[in-house]
Amino acid sequence: MAGKVTNIVVAGRGGQGVLKASDILAEAAFRAGRDVKKSELHGMSQRGGSVTSDVRFGPQVLSPMVPAGETDYLVVLAADQVEVNRLELRQGGVLISPADIDENLLPNRRSLNVALLGVLSRHLDIAESDWMAAIQANLPEKLHEANAGAFALGRGSAGR
Repeated sequence: MAGKVTNIVVAGRGGQGVLKASDILAEAAFRAGRDVKKSELHGMSQRGGSVTSDVRFGPQVLSPMVPAGETDYLVVLAADQVEVNRLELRQGGVLISPADIDENLLPNRRSLNVALLGVLSRHLDIAESDWMAAIQANLPEKLHEANAGAFALGRGSAGR
């Protein structure tokens, strides 16, 4: 995808780690040498309402907002948010949802966001080492092992 801006929307409900997932994604892309822009829409996040975060990266990104209907990858953390956000996907875009992960295999159910980033990572030209460094930079040390396992689970189960 050299030369092209990649558009990703992370969506879910407040408290599911949408913003943390987008922070990790943005940092991984930055570590990979991309220009990165990110924006967030909190909605009613404190009450479990819809939350979305746009992440755009490429050689040069001018705006943090993904244009309507131009999302290359839609990462949805809550099954009930899939249809709410599906129109954001461009034709041929990729939907990544909880259906892509066997949540019973997660080391910690709160790591679903990182597991779905693992699924996403299979589609992006970002080194696994950049992903792991971004996870470690954005999470407390006590959560590193569980989230490394969640990321590996997602990376291994992509396309299941």
